[in-house]
Formats: sequence, structure tokens, C-alpha cells
Amino acid sequence: MHSLARSALHTCKVPRDLSSITFRDSAGENPERVNLSQGAVESIWQSVESLYRTGVHPGIQLSLRYRGEQVLHRAIGHVHGNGPNDDSNVPKTLMSTETPICYFSASKAVTALLIHMLAEQGLINLMDPVSYYCPEFAKNGKRTITVHQILSHRGGIPAIPKDTPIDVLWDRDEVWRLLCEARPVEVDGAKVAYHAITGGFVLQRVLEKVTGDTIENYLDKYLRKPMGMKWFTYGVAQDQLHELASNYATGPTPRFPVSWVVNRALGGDIKTVEQVTNDPRFQEAVIPAGNLCGTAEEMNRFFQMMLDGGMWQGKRICSEMTIRRAIQQFGSMQLDRTMLVPMRFSAGMMLGGNPVGLWGPQSRHAFGHIGLINKMCWADSARDISVSLLNTGFPIVGHHIPSLARFVYTVTKQFPILPEQDRRLTPA
Repeated sequence: MHSLARSALHTCKVPRDLSSITFRDSAGENPERVNLSQGAVESIWQSVESLYRTGVHPGIQLSLRYRGEQVLHRAIGHVHGNGPNDDSNVPKTLMSTETPICYFSASKAVTALLIHMLAEQGLINLMDPVSYYCPEFAKNGKRTITVHQILSHRGGIPAIPKDTPIDVLWDRDEVWRLLCEARPVEVDGAKVAYHAITGGFVLQRVLEKVTGDTIENYLDKYLRKPMGMKWFTYGVAQDQLHELASNYATGPTPRFPVSWVVNRALGGDIKTVEQVTNDPRFQEAVIPAGNLCGTAEEMNRFFQMMLDGGMWQGKRICSEMTIRRAIQQFGSMQLDRTMLVPMRFSAGMMLGGNPVGLWGPQSRHAFGHIGLINKMCWADSARDISVSLLNTGFPIVGHHIPSLARFVYTVTKQFPILPEQDRRLTPA
């Protein structure tokens, strides 16, 4: 891409030969075990390369499983050093499939399942008010807001109060005080309004109240360790921060009304989001709705476990009924009042749809979560696939959108819908 165009589009440098910046885990790709053609594999990877060539993602990772077998496990680009504003003299670090990346809002899917696991263990009832477990939350009309409403983005507290200092995000007690003092926009759960950050803090508080332990330890005990994850933690330890991929605000600067929606959903403009997410205080904090960190393969492993009804390599992580409850649609598709797009949610997941949905055409049986607009992590029981596409740029609008859509379309095309008797879990 010409330097003038790169400057206008705010993109990274893209070499002509992508093989020099591509990492492939050859031992971790086994399409032949599920009779998947190499042509299908390469077709999907070419769609990822096309997305990379747009220059909006300095680094990309992909992990894709079909019928339980990983068939794609690759990375392209850089961890650090090739952002739009990085000087050519800045050292560049190549990305591999082992590089940890912040999942941002895809973290919500994991946090949500932890809450469903609490219900399985008999520690909570999702239909109980939050105030049943945390009485202080009842202030200013929030007495009847349920755990389930928080999970399904119907809790009436979609945003932290305007002009709240960013530092609050890593101050557990102060953010909880603000949420307890907040006045809900509604309490009947009738309307969807995406809770970008707030819901995670509420769920964390409930979990920690009923378990007497931290959400980090609960995640470690019931998910991370049983599933053999190396990363998959809220934030990253200080001595490992250098391994975490940098985040980049790329693409044209959003203008009104898009900029207004971004501020409404994220609580700041896109440059502020870039600064905050590269701040060590954010990277070391525990933000259950937005800073779980790990690899594409680890998130793909999580969704494969869900696809397998709560099983992972012979271990029971949670019950099949818990998974079904986590992916069961709640309410009809309706306009999300935060993001201003039609959405279909379960109590914790973003669901697909027919004739077309978030996870592609004929994706009614798909469930997953997006992270900061571009990270796409999902499973589709009708196709028997689990997919995790992570990236390090967050363009809001721009020339990359057709390529991102083409990736999703290519995946759905290469994995046709299976006969009903061959499908796994099916969200209603």
C-alpha cells in the first residue's frame, strides 16, 4: 500500500510477500483426520491474508476446529513495532500462535459461563435479583434487577457514569461504589442495551460474594487449569507484559454519528481506548467484561468445550444443561440501544440468525462473542465448527469491513450445514 494511502487510512506496513511474516503450527493442523480438503483450508487462510492486506491489523491469529479437530492454526504479522505510528526504526516482533492477545469483549462469554457454572453448583439462581447477594446494589431503584438481566444486557446500567476517570477501571471498590450509586435507565428487562464494561463488574461481585474467593481463582480452578491453558487469565502478570500483543487504533478516525456510538459504548474516543488498553494498569487489572488475555487457540478450545456439551478431552468441565442454558436465546432479536444494531442474545452469548446473522448466512445455531468490533470467536453446532479470529487493530469503520465479512462468509461456505442427526448443541 502506498505511503500516502497508508497515512490516510491509518494502516500498518504490509509486505508483498506474506510468507516472511506468517507462522504456521504444522503439527497443530490436521485437516486430513476429518477429510477436509487442503483447498478448503487454503481458501479460509486466503481470506485471512486478504484481511491482513487491508493494513488495519498489525497482527492476526486464527484457530479453527472442525468436528473437534484443529484444521487451521496460524498467525500473521507482528506483536509490536508495525503500528501506523511506529517509526521504521522500531524493532518489530513477529507474532506466533503462542502470543497472548487481549480478547476484550469476547471475555464476556467466558465470564458468563462462570456464572452459569455457579448456578450449576447451586450457589446462585440466575433469576434472583443481584441485590439478593449484594444488598448494596439495590440503591436508586435497582432492587429487582436480576443476574439473568445482567447476563443478557437487559440490566438497565449499560454504561459507567459519564466523565468517570479511567483509573476507576482498575479500582474494584470504587467501580463497585459507582455501580451501586448508579440510577438504572429501566429495570423491567424489556429492552436490550449492551453493557460494555458494567455487567462484568456486577457478575464478578456476585461470584466473589457467594464463593468467598476471587474471580481469578475461580476461573483458574474450574476452567483454566482443567483445560490446560497457559494464558487465559484476566490481565497478565507484570513480568509477562512484554509478551502481550500491543493494541492499535487503525483505520480512518470515526466521525459523527459513528464517533458518538463509539463513545457511548466504550466510554471514550478510539485514541483514548488505544492508550488505555496499552496501559500496564489495564493490562494487569481484572476487568471481567473486557481484559481476559490468551491465544486464539485457547479461546477456540473454550468454544469447542461448549460445543462438546461441557467436555474437554474426557474431562467434565460443566454439565451439558449448563451449556444449553448459556446459549438459549432470551427474547427476540431487537435493536440494541447501545450499539444501535439488531442483536440476538442469550444469557451471555451473541447469537447468529437466519437468513443471515452475526456469524454468517444461516447461522441460527451459532453462538459466540465479538471483541472490540473485530475479534470474532464463535461455535456453530449446525456446522460442527469452533472459530477464533483474533487481531490487534480496532478500526471502527473502513475499507476492511468487506474482507472481515468475506472471512465469515468463506468459513460458512466451506463448512455446510450438517444433517440434524449429526449436529451438536442447538440453541433454540
